[in-house]
Amino acid sequence: MAYTTLVPVSELVAHIADPNWRVFDCRHDLGDTGYGERAYAKEHIPGAQFMHLDRDLSGAKNGTNGRHPLPDPQTFAARLAACGVGPQTQVVAYDNEGSAFAARLWWMLRWLGHDKVAVLDGGMAGWRRAKQPLTGEVPRFPPAQFPVNLREEGLVRLPEMLSRLGEPGLVLVDARTEERFSGEEETVDPVAGHVPGSVNRFYYDNLDDAGCYFLPPEELREVYAGLLAGHPASHLIHTCGSGVTACQNQLAMEVAGLTGSRLYAGSWSEWCSDPARPVELGM
Repeated sequence: MAYTTLVPVSELVAHIADPNWRVFDCRHDLGDTGYGERAYAKEHIPGAQFMHLDRDLSGAKNGTNGRHPLPDPQTFAARLAACGVGPQTQVVAYDNEGSAFAARLWWMLRWLGHDKVAVLDGGMAGWRRAKQPLTGEVPRFPPAQFPVNLREEGLVRLPEMLSRLGEPGLVLVDARTEERFSGEEETVDPVAGHVPGSVNRFYYDNLDDAGCYFLPPEELREVYAGLLAGHPASHLIHTCGSGVTACQNQLAMEVAGLTGSRLYAGSWSEWCSDPARPVELGM
């Protein structure tokens, strides 16, 4: 069985030694970018390899392409191949931050054409709750061949955002906190606000009250069907601060069975880099 959205802790436990599975630790802190590596070195799920948001899951910044631009696809594919990921590998990603960074890896693998990728439901917290072992040992796997079958159709770039702004039926969903979305409080980017016409859906609200497991599919479906307002999922574009937490919203939609939404990877940090682009404040 291939897992393409979420995988429960029990299934990862059952496959922890499976040579066809690869696990990636994606823990990160935007304010302390060394946190994830330190946490990984201390303890992680057995067999897990580390992926750094800035070095592995992002490309070079040029001042106008956002805080976490996508890397070159071939460069990222080579990184995956070096970790032993091939076309038949089941990939599982986890973090300790509401699956936001794990979902970035999930989205990127799908972008490269790899469907057998899932996020560990509950992440590190769920693994701990299940009283499963942790280790400080860094695994080594033989390299593999990772073919790239790029799916650009799931990616929205800046020119399309500019040309479609205000288009009837376009649904823009921003995954940031209400404070950042409204412009009341901006602690990361130099300009406050959001892309005009956007609505807010804080990614953390896709989780249960403990901020651990994803809500049931039917609850997520009700929420996102409301945001779609009768439009198909393909009319929805996800945004956030830099194209990271938006991936968790898209994952939640896929869990709900609402497939075909897309990601504006540059998101607000790219959009606001040009003062000529319009900005909207408030809810």
